Amino acid sequence: MYVLCYTRQPLDEQIYDYKLAYSMHLAYSNDKNNFEPLNHNSGVLFAKAVENKEDGTLKAKSLRNPYLFHLADNSFGVLAIRTEAEGDPDEDSKGHVLLFTSPDLLHYEEIGLIDLRADVFVADLICYYDSEEQHYVIHWCDEEGNYYRNYSRDLLQPESITEPEKAEPFALATISTDIEGAVPRNVIEVSAAVGERLVRKLTVPINIKMEVPETICASGPEELKSVRAKALYSDGTVDYKAVNWDLDKVDWNVPGRYQITGTVYQERYGFPIAENRADPCIIKWKGKYYFIATNDADGNQSLYIREADSIPGLVEAEEILLLDNKTYEHIGNFLWAPEFHVINGELYIFHAASPHEFFYIEAHVMKLRSGGNPACAADWSEPRRVVRRDGSELCEAGKVISLDMTCFKIQGEYYVVWSQRQFLPVDQGAWLYIAKLDPEKPWQLLTDPVVICKPEFGWENNHVFVVEGAYALPVDDDRIFLTYSGALVDATYSVGLLVAEKDADLLDPDSWNKINYPLLTSRSIPGEYGPGHNSYVIDEQGTIWNIYHARPGVEGPRSSGIRRVHFDIDGYPRLDLPHERDLNPELTTVSAELVVRKRILLEGEMNA
Repeated sequence: MYVLCYTRQPLDEQIYDYKLAYSMHLAYSNDKNNFEPLNHNSGVLFAKAVENKEDGTLKAKSLRNPYLFHLADNSFGVLAIRTEAEGDPDEDSKGHVLLFTSPDLLHYEEIGLIDLRADVFVADLICYYDSEEQHYVIHWCDEEGNYYRNYSRDLLQPESITEPEKAEPFALATISTDIEGAVPRNVIEVSAAVGERLVRKLTVPINIKMEVPETICASGPEELKSVRAKALYSDGTVDYKAVNWDLDKVDWNVPGRYQITGTVYQERYGFPIAENRADPCIIKWKGKYYFIATNDADGNQSLYIREADSIPGLVEAEEILLLDNKTYEHIGNFLWAPEFHVINGELYIFHAASPHEFFYIEAHVMKLRSGGNPACAADWSEPRRVVRRDGSELCEAGKVISLDMTCFKIQGEYYVVWSQRQFLPVDQGAWLYIAKLDPEKPWQLLTDPVVICKPEFGWENNHVFVVEGAYALPVDDDRIFLTYSGALVDATYSVGLLVAEKDADLLDPDSWNKINYPLLTSRSIPGEYGPGHNSYVIDEQGTIWNIYHARPGVEGPRSSGIRRVHFDIDGYPRLDLPHERDLNPELTTVSAELVVRKRILLEGEMNA
């Protein structure tokens, strides 16, 4: 298989602007001619922002002219020219090129700038490993059209880079492709294993087959409810779905064999399910489902709740006022991002609130009284501001805000993650923090806050330096997945992913691995722009649903949507699987032989 490395031409700033276009993209081909874009024709490798040591602010960077090549150990390297965010020359990168390494073209490590020992800006470059000489050749040119070569035994060892020497010009091969906006760079051949894995991870799978048992034994219709159809997908993954069986010709009182057919079924939610509702959250509590979200219709002045017996029932359920900015004196303005969380068996709502101005927004918690009804405003306690472990304020009001606080339990301990933004003395942008939480007093931290994520990549700091809206996936394996949102809440809003091992020290920033590219963007699902600030809920069938907001149009209102979470070949979440690819309508009819067993009568039935 062949892999094309390219960047893109920037488009309108709400569609695909500089910070997105100036990243490395990948496409694949089996014939080296007809290339198909990966990852929705979106970037997979972004340059990191650099930190201003004086005040902690970040300065966004982009990359131009990436060149993909094989390293000596047959893993991969990328050399690129680091630029300012919009592609202008980066003074700190003068005479340098930016190096990344990757084992599989999916995970990347930014090694940093390599000094070519020249006081000029690099305009273009290529790189390859000379196996005979056992060194790397970096062939490059400056803006004046002068060509040079440097050699290195080991690109990871700066001292191994030689002084530049004059060289003959090089030319990149001409690559023709009809990929939208593509600026092709180079093509490399990869092994079948690497190529297949790349395609499976970075293309949206489709349901290709449906399997049910050939023979099903049951003594009544209730037993059939546990039978699931096994949906197989093009990427090698599976999912299990409910089946509505046609049992009209089955006589449960007559043991024997019957041929039955069924229809594979899965809930489908049109977008949006609720207009002007952002940052949505759904929970199942004591047999009922509850929906809550930020109310954009009134400028974030109130919180309404919906109650239903099922998730579909929430779509048409009545909205009941739970809290507004007239209820309490200390909440006189904004009400943002409410989330339900169960802590030690009690139900809480975490949300952000402000007494007046934007710069006073802080994380709050309110509790449902024991035996209370979540849809009854009177059954909720007064919101209480989150404090540090010593009882002091989490943030200095008027200078630093906190919001989007979420909670999860792992290894018997509760953690909270939130977004915090310092505005004074300088705006640092919003970062993600983590701390342990006191389950007896869920408004109080047990440990000091630790930063686990900053808006380093172009898709995170597009239009504003913000990461926020974190939420943990309710999965039970060896990892914890924490999705979060980045960029401005416009059409460029996106969902990213942090991953940590369950046994790791979650208060150590190094325990969290950030995926370089977003999981969900405006290019993921046609017609849904700026998706983000999502949460998750599990239904009666065990299906995990992603509840998110997006815009039905570039300038449309933030509105809530629901879509099933798929899991890829590595067990990582996919949030971009549309219903028509999730459940192929041509495969929904299934058949099986039903063996009706003789029923064992209960004592009450025998007496009757």
